[in-house]
Amino acid sequence: MASTSAFSSADDVVDRRLTVVPQSATDASDLPVRYETARCCGWIQDRNFQKVALQFPDELLVDAAAVQWEIQKMVTASVFILGDTSYGSCCVDEVAAEHYQADCIIHFGPTCLSPTRRLPVLYVLFAQPVDTQDAADQFQVLFPDQQSKVILMADTVYHHAVEPLFQRLKESYTNVVSSYLRFPDSDSSSHDEIKEDSKDAVPQEERSSCDHCKCNRHFHLPQDSCLDEYSIFYIGSEGLALTNLMMTLNRCAFFTYCPCSRTGRKETLNVNKALMKRYYMIERAKDASIVGIVVGTLGVAHTQDMISYLKTLLRSAGKKSYTFVVGKLNPAKLGNFMEVDVFVLVACPQNSLLDSREFYRPIVTPFEMDVACNQAREWTGDYVTDFLQLLPGAAHHIPMQMAVPDSTDVSLISNKLRSMGQRTTAEGDDQGSTAVVLRSEAMAVTTVSAETAGEFLSARSWRGLERKLGETPVEKAKEGRSGIALGYENEPQ
Repeated sequence: MASTSAFSSADDVVDRRLTVVPQSATDASDLPVRYETARCCGWIQDRNFQKVALQFPDELLVDAAAVQWEIQKMVTASVFILGDTSYGSCCVDEVAAEHYQADCIIHFGPTCLSPTRRLPVLYVLFAQPVDTQDAADQFQVLFPDQQSKVILMADTVYHHAVEPLFQRLKESYTNVVSSYLRFPDSDSSSHDEIKEDSKDAVPQEERSSCDHCKCNRHFHLPQDSCLDEYSIFYIGSEGLALTNLMMTLNRCAFFTYCPCSRTGRKETLNVNKALMKRYYMIERAKDASIVGIVVGTLGVAHTQDMISYLKTLLRSAGKKSYTFVVGKLNPAKLGNFMEVDVFVLVACPQNSLLDSREFYRPIVTPFEMDVACNQAREWTGDYVTDFLQLLPGAAHHIPMQMAVPDSTDVSLISNKLRSMGQRTTAEGDDQGSTAVVLRSEAMAVTTVSAETAGEFLSARSWRGLERKLGETPVEKAKEGRSGIALGYENEPQ
């Protein structure tokens, strides 16, 4: 049943059918190998943890109880399973673990490898089988030229196959480069760590440096080689991890091999079209006067720093900002805040790029908001999905350039003038006036009818239940009906 509305009607709710993919439990004999229970127990005992939280994605919950029991019977620590995560399952749910005073977290399944704030984390990637010989055969079909420059990457659950595949190819393909996952140091959350993780992001003229780290994939290129010259061979299926890599390395051609279907192909996603769409979102952010900062994660390190940075950035651009913590996002939740012109989502790199077509207002990333409000940052086509790279001290941070008060710019969407920077009010001006004088249709000045959410509420025709004290006459109480619903006394028999 198709619907053009972003919200559900009563009929939609009644007719809705949930798609549940049945999951079969893993055999008891395979649990220790698939979930690496011996490594988990050794990690717990070596660090003398007393309370251990286990986090599973939805598709692995069928094995959660068995894995918990397998670990519990080999350690003296208290081992428990975290419930439904508040945000994406790729992020470590540190908030839920802290509710139970956990000492550490063991994260099972695919992960975005975002650094945590405080708790140490052990990642069990739940490695999936890969036929490296078939992957090598598909590689040779996609790259018949043995001089091709290719970087091997993979989804986290398939990354164990990157090195074996590299060993098969390196004899024939001399320009093939392997990569390995870079796990965050969860015991540290200083800004020095941000600098270390992002030192690969260098200016265009310095891209001849050997070491690179993109989306937690570390690789070493030959001296004087340029990253833009390489193609990416990715092991894995379509998903958020692949989209994140393609947006970050948008100058590289992508080829993928799916271990499930055992097929290889060149990705046909039009990255330029996707970047144009993101640039349109930047223009919407420039036109916005009231911005909602949506907290999409609380477990990633420096989330509070990013929120503070966005508030300062929006204030310098003359925009009002409000912070929302709503858990998992959906159009109905954000649709309650009609005052907001655009939302900026602070989340991990894989969950930042939302398709906001179903939402009532646009949703942008912190990088897009920085481009919209920071006049020192220009749109070059390079895209940053990790908000940690935008904080002071990181490689992609650009100090804010204060906009001239009461300056204007031309909107590329409405072709009208829009105000930039903090607004100043001349002495004697009416503070409550929002009237605008139009010079001409071509040079019309666009403003919002309200400067704050309170003014927006006062301008509504309906504001919800109102007490209207002193506006209604006082009346004596009247005797109501008596009896039962089946038949009141004043009703005929």
